[in-house]
Amino acid sequence: MKSEWQTQKLGEVCKIIKGRKPLILKERKEGCLPYLTAKFLRGTSNAEYVSIKDRNSVQVNTDEMIIICDGSNSGEMFQGFNGVLASTMGKIKHNNELDSRFLHTFLDFQFYLFNSKKTGAAIPHLDQSLLYSLEIPLPPLPEQKRIVSILDKSFEAIEKAKENAEKNLQNSKELIESYLNAAFTEGRGEWPKKSLKEVCAFENGDRGKNYPNRKEYVSSGIPWINTGHIQPDGTLSQNEMNYISRKKFDTLRSGKIREGDLVYCLRGATLGKTALVEPFTQGAVASSLVIIRPCESLNRHFLFYFLISPHGQGKIKEYQNGAAQPNLGAKSVAKFVITLPPLSEQEVIINRIKHYFETTRCLESIYLKKIVALDELKQSLLSKAFAGEL
Repeated sequence: MKSEWQTQKLGEVCKIIKGRKPLILKERKEGCLPYLTAKFLRGTSNAEYVSIKDRNSVQVNTDEMIIICDGSNSGEMFQGFNGVLASTMGKIKHNNELDSRFLHTFLDFQFYLFNSKKTGAAIPHLDQSLLYSLEIPLPPLPEQKRIVSILDKSFEAIEKAKENAEKNLQNSKELIESYLNAAFTEGRGEWPKKSLKEVCAFENGDRGKNYPNRKEYVSSGIPWINTGHIQPDGTLSQNEMNYISRKKFDTLRSGKIREGDLVYCLRGATLGKTALVEPFTQGAVASSLVIIRPCESLNRHFLFYFLISPHGQGKIKEYQNGAAQPNLGAKSVAKFVITLPPLSEQEVIINRIKHYFETTRCLESIYLKKIVALDELKQSLLSKAFAGEL
């Protein structure tokens, strides 16, 4: 930090005045102000009002900073509001040595401390003693304003760059979805259409008395596969896999995978989630999954891409039961209709899709790295700003 800058503890230059519990009015009247809760400040709830004459009314104006004092988001700050504070909120009053925007920027920079040092079991709250003990650099007021001005311009450029990277990331995902959809819907009139039951065998897991429970899991043995083991790339997790003993596996009457099978989720929020059983050649499936075993005329990768494509996922809506916990039966999945080109053409389509996936994965990696780098740049600028190196 610059030698000519002073430092002081926050408790010496500012304090938090907490809100109280005023009477909430059912409708807006003359002489009342908005009731400032965290949800209202975030724009996720409608306005309620409080009379300015209410003895529990702690008012705040647009120049003052508001901080959440209680709850999981304690430490989060807002500015630019005129109203009455809720009891979970506080306003930060500071002396004339501080520019309010400089203070706001400094506190935003220290936000990680608020998240890591919350106290309270059921309802966490801001540790004000920690906040007051923080040391804040105090350059002259003109320098504070200059720093804030530079940071504002820099952050605006960073946010614009982040928006572009996030938009490109979304575009890359939409690109592969578009190609997948086209692969199974466009220009396929010359090829026969088959229901999956005509080209696949289906096998549910054993849902009887021998169904494994958690107490029967072992550290190593035969894979016991559930929906949570399905990875985004369509494989099964080896690191997070559950296992049952050979003896338990032998008691199961159905639901045993073979090399080349697929597993398909039949219920819940992950309905339609699909994976090749690779790298496993032996295992059993939980009741939430069904095994799909393609015949010789259907390449397993072609079937996999069909099932995860927007076209294949759209089939779910035709057959799901519409209950609060959506689910399908294996018999419904067997009714899905797939266009079936010759195996040689299936290979061509598979290779093209794989190429698109590899390309988009590279692009996504680039955009994700850019987003991380931009966040790091912002932190670096803040560090330099409060060290006098901006």
